[in-house]
Amino acid sequence: MSRAREVVRDNGLSLAFGGLLLASLVGQALAGAADLNEQRQAEGLAALSLGRYVTSSSFAVDVMENWQSEYLQFFLYIFATVWLVQRGSAESKEAHAIGTETDEEQRVGAHARPDSPAWARTGDWRTALFSRSLGLVMGSIFLLTWGAMSVAGWAAYNSEQLTSHEDPVSWLGYLGRPDFWSRTFQNWQSEFLAVGSMVVFAVYLRHRGSPESKPVGAAHGDTGATG
Repeated sequence: MSRAREVVRDNGLSLAFGGLLLASLVGQALAGAADLNEQRQAEGLAALSLGRYVTSSSFAVDVMENWQSEYLQFFLYIFATVWLVQRGSAESKEAHAIGTETDEEQRVGAHARPDSPAWARTGDWRTALFSRSLGLVMGSIFLLTWGAMSVAGWAAYNSEQLTSHEDPVSWLGYLGRPDFWSRTFQNWQSEFLAVGSMVVFAVYLRHRGSPESKPVGAAHGDTGATG
């Protein structure tokens, strides 16, 4: 039992957010199915089962349009914080650290430590790839989820077109439709707002004990310090 408690403690963040993700997906499925069936009832159509709804393009596009914007947020933030700073923010590096930093500072190649990841010690293409792996993976997932959103959105759009006795459109045709870009931009703007707000609020506000905050007594001008 002590080992199990240790595993839970050491992985508490991922386990907690994984559980919240599953719970919110269930909630979205139940609420989304109920909302869709209300609309179908008003239109004189038969209700859909929960199983039919969660495998439908309507549910898939709603999930994917949120996922792609979240991964875009992290992808851009990871790369932006290499070169851009915000004085006084715990979310920023200090001005003197702008850029990719030296091999010694990053502990790669000849400057790697015994416990450094294997690819950090090689000093060749593997180190170069590993050095950017977090941003590359986030960017790749963003592109995959954005692509999945476009396909699901296309299917949902054509379903509505057929219900309205109008002609369906091709996938490329859908990419030029306002529906696709409305779904895209309404999520992007919320992510940019959230990140920008966090960067600025972290200059002047504190949350005791959080690594996302400066120590409570830190000066507003202290940059990159965390509590």
